[in-house]
Amino acid sequence: MTTDDLYRLASDLAQEHGANASDYASRAAVTLEAEGAHERAKFWFLMMVMLADIKSGRVDPEMHITVH
Repeated sequence: MTTDDLYRLASDLAQEHGANASDYASRAAVTLEAEGAHERAKFWFLMMVMLADIKSGRVDPEMHITVH
């Protein structure tokens, strides 16, 4: 997945679930980490960060995003 794809997915989660999206991502990250599924937990932690970026207005998922 590209960075754009990840932000679009986070945007879709935010639109679908509103404020609960961050809670869902947080619970998934914690649960998966506790179960030893570290790579899957990293994905949900990344979703938490991206959801926070979208919520705060730091990024617009409709625009091309470049990560340095």
